[in-house]
Amino acid sequence: MINFKPRKYLECAALILIYLILVINAVIHRDSPIAFISAFCGITYTIMAGKGNPICYIIGVTGSGFYAYLSFVNALWGNLLLYLAYYIPMQILGFYKWRKHLKKDRYEIKKSSLPKKERLITILLTLIFSIAAVIVLSISGDRNPVIDGITTVFSITGMYLTVRRSIEQWLVWIIVNGLSLIMWLEIALNGVKVYSTVIMWGVYFLLAIYFYIQWRMEIKLHSM
Repeated sequence: MINFKPRKYLECAALILIYLILVINAVIHRDSPIAFISAFCGITYTIMAGKGNPICYIIGVTGSGFYAYLSFVNALWGNLLLYLAYYIPMQILGFYKWRKHLKKDRYEIKKSSLPKKERLITILLTLIFSIAAVIVLSISGDRNPVIDGITTVFSITGMYLTVRRSIEQWLVWIIVNGLSLIMWLEIALNGVKVYSTVIMWGVYFLLAIYFYIQWRMEIKLHSM
């Protein structure tokens, strides 16, 4: 009997379409090779992370390195510091952490949710540090201190929750990805060839919504 799983086929088709859009965009607009590689690795990482596969972190480290370079040349100091000093070390840590919490029947992590008290503390700390980051980046001459500051701090929280295998990460990523999409779209409209990066953040935004729904369904199913 054939085990037909239409959702998996739809996911594969969507992934192929996304990669084709990236390639076509890069060729037509002569996009930055660094932006293309960063987008390719970043999207692959996000999809594998959503599936709960620890291998995502190996791809994530590569993508983070290229994205850090893009942040440097576009004077986004908050994002640059975030990726070099935090994302890359946390992705290495995440690889080893996730391997300790795999399901018995497949190479995939067990999903979880934060306790209410920890969730509240996380929200308060994230908001406080976001305000502080915006002030510091405004003084340092950052190109976009508000969005850069908020996305930097929220990304720190998001990465922490990712390593924790917490579903709340996807709510944080929805905010980060939406704001980052606006930030890079503005840069692209000013003539900088980073269209692949714009596409990347748009895809991130949609994937965060999709995987939040998927993780919520799985956690609810296992709690019954």
